[in-house]
Amino acid sequence: MEHYVWLALVATLGTWFVTALGSGTVVFFKSPSARALNLMLGFSAGVMIAASFWSLLQPAIQRAEAAGNTPAWLVAVSGFLLGALFLWGSDKAVCFARKRAGMGMPGERLNRIIMLVLSITLHNIPEGLAVGVAFGALGTGASPDGLMGAVSIAVGIGLQNFPEGAAVSLPMKTATGSRGKAFLYGMGSGAVEPVFAVIGYFLAANLTAAQPWFLAFAAGAMIFVVVEDLIPDAHLSEHPHFGTWGAMLGFAVMMALDVALG
Repeated sequence: MEHYVWLALVATLGTWFVTALGSGTVVFFKSPSARALNLMLGFSAGVMIAASFWSLLQPAIQRAEAAGNTPAWLVAVSGFLLGALFLWGSDKAVCFARKRAGMGMPGERLNRIIMLVLSITLHNIPEGLAVGVAFGALGTGASPDGLMGAVSIAVGIGLQNFPEGAAVSLPMKTATGSRGKAFLYGMGSGAVEPVFAVIGYFLAANLTAAQPWFLAFAAGAMIFVVVEDLIPDAHLSEHPHFGTWGAMLGFAVMMALDVALG
């Protein structure tokens, strides 16, 4: 159904808004609470791990089994690893571009911050795709648990966008001395999510045979972000257990919702 594309767009506009809220900490606060950030990072990691299985991988396996063209395990494993490889390769490309551009830039600190902005923007691309793919898959098989799964993916991504926005704007303010520029950089890092949500929606909605691959790909990309960024960041402070319990709580909440609705 075409109205699901609007839901995908609204959902990712919401995640972008949360990025802007995180960036707004540079205007209203000196720095966010380490405990609150750890809890939020951990919670979003737990939500995204649970959503990656119940809302992306499990439907991918079921749809692949129904199609019967390719073994379901091969679709799930291949798509999952391709999603992770996509992000890994993109990170390498950004690192290479940073080194080339950094040769003529004064200030190693500014280079690191620009790299941070590019990396977070890059990670927001598969996150937007994941939301779009989840809503796009509803067009050929809408169900309450499928809709809840798509919404929960957006919620998990939105939660982890708050500390990402703060992570960009706070060091950018230190480097540039401007709160306004820092806020715009932080907010801008999330602008790609609505764009790629719409792209992901139409890919999943119109290429029905490839839906299992897209779903598994989105799951791999999300798990890569969780393992590469969210979990380590949630433990890089004096309150690591807040991140751990946040992840446990986020996973439990998502598991309860998915199993109850399923």
